[in-house]
Amino acid sequence: MSDQQTFSNFAEFYPFYLEEHSDVTCRRLHFAGSLLVLLVTAWAITSGKLAWLLLVPVIGYGFAWVGHFAFEKNRPATFKHPLYSLMGDWVMFKDMIIGRIRF
Repeated sequence: MSDQQTFSNFAEFYPFYLEEHSDVTCRRLHFAGSLLVLLVTAWAITSGKLAWLLLVPVIGYGFAWVGHFAFEKNRPATFKHPLYSLMGDWVMFKDMIIGRIRF
């Protein structure tokens, strides 16, 4: 595989995305970050403290990037495929919830 892969659609990208998340600790950190993003977003909206929404990207990417750099030992797909990577985060989150992916 080349350094700069191209994908025609998300269905082609997602298997690559999963390969980049083979470490269980990395997947757990992604899950924790995504869950916290949802909780902080809900809290900020319901409490009216919308400034907290500024933390959402820091929380989501912070947990994910620690997983990649410290455990997976790779560069996050976000750097080369930002939209597909964001989509992959939420599909993987859903797949972990329904038991399709172990975490």
